[in-house]
Amino acid sequence: MFRQLNDFEASWIQESEATLRILRALTDASLRQAVTPQDRTLGRMAWHLVESIPEMMQRTGLALGGPPADAPVPAVAATIADVYAGVSASLLANVKRSWTDATLEAEDDMYGEKWPRGRTLAVLINHQTHHRAQMT
Repeated sequence: MFRQLNDFEASWIQESEATLRILRALTDASLRQAVTPQDRTLGRMAWHLVESIPEMMQRTGLALGGPPADAPVPAVAATIADVYAGVSASLLANVKRSWTDATLEAEDDMYGEKWPRGRTLAVLINHQTHHRAQMT
């Protein structure tokens, strides 16, 4: 859980850069590759990372740009990486502009539970790291 915005900022920059490196390594052809026979394709998983950021953050009251949850997976890998870069930058800018260290303690309804915003940011990073690892 994050208790200071500076700690989140440092972690988000590092983690989003790592995610962007993976997304930029995808090719249009690789988007159709399944991670496992029972799993999502690389494209679906990559797009899920993009969609998850605004979806989670809207639950905290932050309105970020980005695709709606039901948007189709782009067929062009560079599009996924570019949209991710924009959403990632928007998240950091909005958090820095709208929140303080004290707001990280505010609780929001997250999937039927009350989470402090500092936890939500940590879960967002863990979620991203989890899927990034699946993709590699």
